[in-house]
Amino acid sequence: MALSSAQQERIHKALDEFRVELPSWAFSNTGTRFGKFIQPAAASTMLEKVSDAGEVNKVTGCCPTIATHVLWDFPGGIADVPAVVELAESKGVRIGSVSPNVFQDQEYKYGSLANPDAAIRKRALDHILDCVKIARKTGSRDVTPWFTDGSNYPGTANIRRRKQWFEEGFKAIHSALGPQQRLLIEYKPFEPAFYHTDIADWGMALTFSRKAGSKAKVLVDTGHHYQAQNIEHIVAFLLAENMLGGFHFNDRRYADDDLTLGSIDPYQVFRIFHEIQFWAWETGQTPDIAYMVDQSHNLKPKIEEMIQTVKNAQELYAKAALVDHEALDVAQGACELIDAEECLKKAFRTDVTPALESWRKKNGLAPDPLKAFRKGGYLKQVTEERAAKNAMSGGSYA
Repeated sequence: MALSSAQQERIHKALDEFRVELPSWAFSNTGTRFGKFIQPAAASTMLEKVSDAGEVNKVTGCCPTIATHVLWDFPGGIADVPAVVELAESKGVRIGSVSPNVFQDQEYKYGSLANPDAAIRKRALDHILDCVKIARKTGSRDVTPWFTDGSNYPGTANIRRRKQWFEEGFKAIHSALGPQQRLLIEYKPFEPAFYHTDIADWGMALTFSRKAGSKAKVLVDTGHHYQAQNIEHIVAFLLAENMLGGFHFNDRRYADDDLTLGSIDPYQVFRIFHEIQFWAWETGQTPDIAYMVDQSHNLKPKIEEMIQTVKNAQELYAKAALVDHEALDVAQGACELIDAEECLKKAFRTDVTPALESWRKKNGLAPDPLKAFRKGGYLKQVTEERAAKNAMSGGSYA
């Protein structure tokens, strides 16, 4: 059934407000714990990363910012900022969220902000405070740390003391934030710590955020949950508490698989978007949520996969915009369970392709971003430029 003009308008309005941040690391060669897999067109410099991100933004029209990882993208620290900002702007994007790295160096074997060694805790805190300064200089609002801190065996860590160290660290970080900056605290139930993780779930992240201060919010990574966990319930709860700061998008078959958003369970992504849009309808407020991708693909071509991810996100966000909130509200209030569920199912089943294509046409974009990218010749060009360098880098971690 064809979309009505009102439905098309509703989708266009939703897409006008929808922005997705791309991760710099998604364009680089990556692998598993067993080895690195080389792609001839992968980016290996910041110029190449922002250039690839600029191409994705060019064909999708909704990815104006690129998330950065400080040790990988600002190896010289704050001194690198002017050059990186200039590079990004030359490719039509801006620097977005800034992620500290307190898990890569050998010192962090037993943790960072929760390390039993006070000197290592200070080193981790100093690095994150430097990242706050970098974010301020790039004009970035969000600082997004992720922590591997935890333990692998019972009795090997003082869990309550580690909690206290994290609280102290977050308060220090919060006090360093500028007026417009935010600290987004991410959680993960396991890996690489398998007995306990210091920030294991949304409740812990919420507690730490509240204790840190008013500029701290929770970051939900859609892959950082146990099997069958109801993520949209978490989203609804955090929205109600005004504590949802942003997302790291990916998909999973088991946990944190870094799979393409919507490739395994598109209905779950739709339900998450629905909760956000339903909250906006109920409250009359526009939620201040950072939508960011956190995927690192070893097998799919990296630029094309990122375009596919953004296409999936736009499609599912558009479908969520079609839910009849008035009818849903009435059905929920009357406990008409089938009618309420059908409000969601009907929107999810709707083909929104015509509305997506008309929105792109209105914004001067090609109807199909992936086809437009393939026709543009960029991939052939960068493959020729980068293939030899990537081949020389090798695939072994040894």
